[in-house]
Amino acid sequence: MPPDPERFVGRERELRELRADIDTPSLDALRGRPAATCRVLLIAGRPGAGRTALALRLAREQAARHPDGLLYAALTDAQGEPRTSGEVAAQLLRGLGREADDEPEAALREALRERRVLLVLDDAASGEQVAPLLPHGDAALVVATSRGPLAGVADVRPCTLGGLQSAACVELLAQAIGSTRVTCDPRAAETLAERCGGSPAALRLMAGWLADRPGTSVADAVRALPDDDAAPLERAFGMVAAQLPGPAARLMRLLALAPGALVDAHLASALAGCALQTARDALEDFARYGLLRRDPGPGAGTEQAAYRIAGWAAPLLREALEAGERTQEVRLARARMLERTVRLVRACAGRAAAPGEDAADEVPPALRFADREAAAAWLRRRLPELLAAARAAVADGELDTLARRLASAAVLALDAHGQPAPERYELHGLLLEVAERRGPDRERAAALVNLGDLDAAAGRTKDAVARYRAALDAARAGRDAFTLGRALEALGDSHLELGDRERAADWYGRALAQRGERGELADAARLHSRLALLHTDDGRRQAALREWRAAAAAYRRLRDHTGYAATLAEVARAQEASGAAEESLRTGQEALRWARQADDAPLQRAVLLGMARVLERLGDTEGARLQREAADGLTDPGDASDS
Repeated sequence: MPPDPERFVGRERELRELRADIDTPSLDALRGRPAATCRVLLIAGRPGAGRTALALRLAREQAARHPDGLLYAALTDAQGEPRTSGEVAAQLLRGLGREADDEPEAALREALRERRVLLVLDDAASGEQVAPLLPHGDAALVVATSRGPLAGVADVRPCTLGGLQSAACVELLAQAIGSTRVTCDPRAAETLAERCGGSPAALRLMAGWLADRPGTSVADAVRALPDDDAAPLERAFGMVAAQLPGPAARLMRLLALAPGALVDAHLASALAGCALQTARDALEDFARYGLLRRDPGPGAGTEQAAYRIAGWAAPLLREALEAGERTQEVRLARARMLERTVRLVRACAGRAAAPGEDAADEVPPALRFADREAAAAWLRRRLPELLAAARAAVADGELDTLARRLASAAVLALDAHGQPAPERYELHGLLLEVAERRGPDRERAAALVNLGDLDAAAGRTKDAVARYRAALDAARAGRDAFTLGRALEALGDSHLELGDRERAADWYGRALAQRGERGELADAARLHSRLALLHTDDGRRQAALREWRAAAAAYRRLRDHTGYAATLAEVARAQEASGAAEESLRTGQEALRWARQADDAPLQRAVLLGMARVLERLGDTEGARLQREAADGLTDPGDASDS
């Protein structure tokens, strides 16, 4: 939940109406039916009217009645485009500490079922965005903001905002610039409020302008404000922007490039190519103008402050950027920002390194995270903005190298911190888009295999097969033997999951041949073992025995004592199943010798119990008893620690 606005005035009538609507019986209740969904309050009004501020004030006020938590989500992105309900649901689930599945809206509704939460859905474009997010039952409360009605949301209670009353406008000015200038010319203050149309955002802009000019009267501000046909908010913004110093005005325009409308000093300094302290000072000034509001999440590296661009300001900043910056300058600014972001993400990943491997000393001090926990928290909180930055880089079309580096670094950081984020799929999709546009077959193959792995993990096995087959073609075209081997083996796994054991064995065989040609013994040993298990399950005992022996030979060449002992134990089991009990016993003794060399107590126990079983089959009950006693005498290190 964003923090409360620094200055909140007026709206007493609207707050009373909203409080009353909370306790008014729903239509379902009046009809004697259980509530299908929770109560929904709608705060409607023009951008800059204070919709978000009123929603946040109401949420804080009602927090005690909703002890299970306050949640917030913006339903419009930084480019002014509506976000999908699935994307919003995934974000809210992440805030609840849960991972989204293929149906995040349903998962969110289930997570909030019968929970007394208050959910603020800010800047909704339509009822289609809101309806899928509404919790079932009447325990929760949803406060939505929008420009107009939300068609399709049942029993919504609207509250329409107009301009602030004159007294509230004057109070807002006095809070921002002090009471002296307002008291000296109350008529000018009322006139300025009228010229601003009672818009809180326009008034904050003018208040910021006055605060920067202590010797300027409120009447001077009234005269300086253009008298044209533009809306009051556009007039105030245009006047403030036009009178900023050149470097500050340029930085303000470049804020339109901030991914996800989130900015801190690192990002701002990269955008403008200015010093870090200069960026900090400018952001504080913009926050005083109301263009930015403090974000509750952490800044990057050593930065403590992060800001979110006000929803009403985003379209005005985009217009100013388009009018005031050349295309090439915009691209260079975005490139600087992406370069800084790549370094931050790599620094974040570096904080997850094992002791002695932390690369923090290689990172500039300003970009360093305090510790692993701080880096992980930043990554978890800022992942939507990182994804937005990668999307923007790919959409640019001329920044593919930076886009690829950023997406790859984000995946690496997620892996390093063990965060199972569904955003991995989109990141690999972006990598694939860049590879297909620029044509590096190896990168295309890698992206396809990674997407296939994610499809397989999500149970989309047929989709995974299609990805792996496409990866085969790309890997062959790029002569990428490593990815080719991955795809061949993954196809075997996928067909096994689909129940097609014959095709699985065929793909494993192809992968084995490819690994063998390259002398990759560890991979070959694993594939021999998989084929052996397939043959065992299908009753092909001799074929299974051959594969187990081949796996054992590979592990012996690798000098992997544990792997060699384990596969010898499987050879012994296969021999036993084939009726060769004496041979099985000899193989088991050899397996036991190698398991002892590996100092692997659990494996020794398993081998001893297998030998006991064979001895019983041979009629040697005393020998079987001795093997079991020896097995019981071995202590599993895990058991010892538990005791």
